[in-house]
Amino acid sequence: MTHGIDVRNLTARFGDVVALDNLSFSLTGGKIYGLLGRNGSGKTTLLSIIAAFRAADDGIVLVDGREPFENGRVTEQVCLIREAGNVVDGAKVQDVLKMSSNFRPHWDAEYAERLADMFELPMKKKVSSLSRGQQSAVGITVGMATRAPVTMFDESYLGLDAPSRYAFYDELLRDYMEQPRTIIMSTHLIEEVSRLFEEVLILDQGRLVAHDETDTLLRRGMSVTGPASSVDEFTSGLTVLNHQQLGGTKSTTVFGQIDEDKRAKARAAGVELGPVGLQDLFIHLTNGGGEQR
Repeated sequence: MTHGIDVRNLTARFGDVVALDNLSFSLTGGKIYGLLGRNGSGKTTLLSIIAAFRAADDGIVLVDGREPFENGRVTEQVCLIREAGNVVDGAKVQDVLKMSSNFRPHWDAEYAERLADMFELPMKKKVSSLSRGQQSAVGITVGMATRAPVTMFDESYLGLDAPSRYAFYDELLRDYMEQPRTIIMSTHLIEEVSRLFEEVLILDQGRLVAHDETDTLLRRGMSVTGPASSVDEFTSGLTVLNHQQLGGTKSTTVFGQIDEDKRAKARAAGVELGPVGLQDLFIHLTNGGGEQR
């Protein structure tokens, strides 16, 4: 079961600070989405509104065509795991899993036990006494085992060590292939997680900088390297994100459509075209010079 998400003219404020500024986009659902943004870009606020943890100040959010805020039939279909893990103070690991089973209609107790074994969670210990990594693993176990049609992870795996993070990524992808649902992952570990993303949304200061399929987005960014004059001529009319020069050789990162005819001209001019990683593209698009739409 998968649910789509529609966000229309969404605005959220904290006093005089605008966290989300007239944000609009649609997610068809049934995909793994990457939500990227610098600190303070509005990622956590957006996910909190989708999960009905807070109301929007203006605009509307629809999950499967319905507003989630104060709507129990929707919120039981949405699970947001934040970095803190969403656990009750003083509760044991086994209690957290039991409580989750009481409130989540799609809860898979057998899968929860398997994840707990994978992360070697001490079931009879209080969550508050666990290491940060183990607390993250508890939150991840809850998020995965809810099998919620909309499951969101807001930096909830940062406490894990590298081997555990990669084990989580592999398990998430494996389980998603068997149990498709809408998954949104907010992260700063872009290079680690980008292989999972089917679509990417990039926020900057509460606004949507980019939203596209990952492969399509990456094709719109490119490094152009060669003689400085040839590079300048080739990149004329394109959105220049960054450039470096050493002697007569220049490397420029651009964001824009480059058709086959222009690629042929690049080859003829001795200009080399190369890919740009998602993290590099993200850095440039949120550095004040990116394309806004």
